[in-house]
Amino acid sequence: MLFIDYAWLIPIIPLAAFLIIGFFGHKTPEGGGYIAIIAAAVSFVLSALVGYEILSGTVAAPYVNDIVWLEMSPGVVLNFGLYIDNLSVLMLIFSSLISTLIFIYSIGYMHDQGERKRRYYTEVSLFLTAMLGLVISSNFLEMFIFWEIVGLCSYLLIGFWGFKHPKGEKASIAAASAAKKAFLVTRMGDVSLLAGLFVLLNAFGSLDFVSLFDPANIAAVDNSTLALGSLLIFGGVIGKSAQFPLHDWLPDAMEGPTTVSALIHAATMVKAGVYLTARSLPLFVQSTDVTLFVAVIGGFTAFYAATMALNNMNIKRVLAYSTLSQLGYMVLALGAAGYMMAASLAAGDVEVDHAMGYTAGTFHMMNHAFFKALLFLGAGSVIHAVGTEDMRQMGGLRKRMSITSITMLIATLAIAGIPLFSGFWSKDLILESVLHVAEGGHGAASAVFLILFVLALVTAFMTAFYMFRLWYMTFGGEEGEASKHCHGESPRSMTYPLVILSGFAALSGFLILFGFADALTFNFVDGAFVVGGHGLSMIEVLEDIFLNPFAYVSIALAVLGFYIAYRMYEVRDIEPGRYNQYGESSLYKLLQKRYYFPEFYNALALKLAYPAAMAVEQVDRKAVDGTVDGIANSITGGSQMLRRIQTGFVQTYAAFVVGGVLLVIVLIYLIGYLTGGL
Repeated sequence: MLFIDYAWLIPIIPLAAFLIIGFFGHKTPEGGGYIAIIAAAVSFVLSALVGYEILSGTVAAPYVNDIVWLEMSPGVVLNFGLYIDNLSVLMLIFSSLISTLIFIYSIGYMHDQGERKRRYYTEVSLFLTAMLGLVISSNFLEMFIFWEIVGLCSYLLIGFWGFKHPKGEKASIAAASAAKKAFLVTRMGDVSLLAGLFVLLNAFGSLDFVSLFDPANIAAVDNSTLALGSLLIFGGVIGKSAQFPLHDWLPDAMEGPTTVSALIHAATMVKAGVYLTARSLPLFVQSTDVTLFVAVIGGFTAFYAATMALNNMNIKRVLAYSTLSQLGYMVLALGAAGYMMAASLAAGDVEVDHAMGYTAGTFHMMNHAFFKALLFLGAGSVIHAVGTEDMRQMGGLRKRMSITSITMLIATLAIAGIPLFSGFWSKDLILESVLHVAEGGHGAASAVFLILFVLALVTAFMTAFYMFRLWYMTFGGEEGEASKHCHGESPRSMTYPLVILSGFAALSGFLILFGFADALTFNFVDGAFVVGGHGLSMIEVLEDIFLNPFAYVSIALAVLGFYIAYRMYEVRDIEPGRYNQYGESSLYKLLQKRYYFPEFYNALALKLAYPAAMAVEQVDRKAVDGTVDGIANSITGGSQMLRRIQTGFVQTYAAFVVGGVLLVIVLIYLIGYLTGGL
């Protein structure tokens, strides 16, 4: 028996939990929380077993098992089924594992929500279902269906407190507005993605990954069509993974429960866009322009988002900006890998091995999932204890909340890229992959990648600074106003997941030395695109990281960021108030206002979107509804006229019959006369 034959159960199990909790959760302990935990845990175990079979070679990858869903026309068939390879396995394992830990944590965090707990566990179970279904989909249309369910769940969960929020009416309005903003902004990306699917369906006659990634089929499609379809697909990535310029919804999404933030940032929503980029790379690499665009968007987002975290005072929003920045790192790495392969394919290379950028991006996606889940759950533990998200009211919590402070410190060391924590390995591989392209001698593109490399280095410094700033403002120094009312460490249901995640945040990076680099690579070998195999050996990984002088530059910058944060917020011999609480400089205000992007969006909506919506409304009301209403009124008027004829008197009906006969005779006579027949 092979476990992969039952892989279809991986999303079905949490779907069953969704239905059970939805109908019967009010009759179960914690509103169905334990059912959600069991379902997620079973999906994780099955994912791990399937992963073992794929990674060990017991089952050849990709494993494809699908059925005919729709026959649109001769030669155009849409299927529904499974497509599982090394990338799918990675996503399945960390998404289900982290979701399980978040659900366990939720037992303590959401304990006081009363009847609303059932709604919460129902929605998070559907959220997990959608993400797991998206990962194992065998084609773009099936994936798109789950992609939309992910968006729906994020809307519901971000607005979870949209009707009644423990902090009052203003918070309720903010939660509802944030949910709508997330839904509408990500829909812009989804429309782009859907348009891309239409382009691909028209070009290939299929949306199956097997067909679309076949080099023979790709060669039969015009390059400009492929480039257009690829760019439209990446538009979906920009929306879902909150890349510039559709990034502004993610910081506002912090209005939902902190556990929801952890799910969105670590296990589900935003990781879907990175997954889509990695999955679609066989199409992207057909154009150097597309892959260069991907890298530029990722590199700029990484730098741009990091700047906005430098002086933010809200603990969850700092983490949100850090997610934006780290997602940019991942997209940058995938873009760099794609560009190198695209350039090689254009030059006619038959064997292309540019595993580093792909390995670095997907590896960082996994590492980030662990330390970002830990950071958000740690922030939730602090908020649960002190009742505020404002770091200016915190401080001095390391003694009162020792477990939370230590685990969050481990996560901070990981995301800052401090050796030898998890983020160090993947971040330095990303930098190395970008530098490799910059040194590749590709003309203007080399200069662009050199700029992106410098931005990535500066981002590493900013990341270390704002993350240690967060830790010191929360746990270091003197007690703030909110810290004085801290009720102590969070319950075990919340601290146990923190401890488990801290182990992964500290050690998951070492997987790169034990086969991970070989399991997750992207190559063009023997005329086919291959995920896995032909990767970097342990020695090559160590050489790329520790023999590269720029690796030590990034380490030095990370240590410098840590040192400055320490002097400003722990030792306090540099007055932080000059740059934070009372900052009045134009730069400070620019960062606080998010470069005025919310105002820009509002003005754009007011000047363009609102008039366009009103014009569409007029067309709908007067043209569409007017036509429909006119036809309906004509039919109604005619029926009312005929209704008057139905009097029920025999004499009236006889008169109509006689009149009708006479009319027919007259018409026959006239026609005959006019035609000369009479």
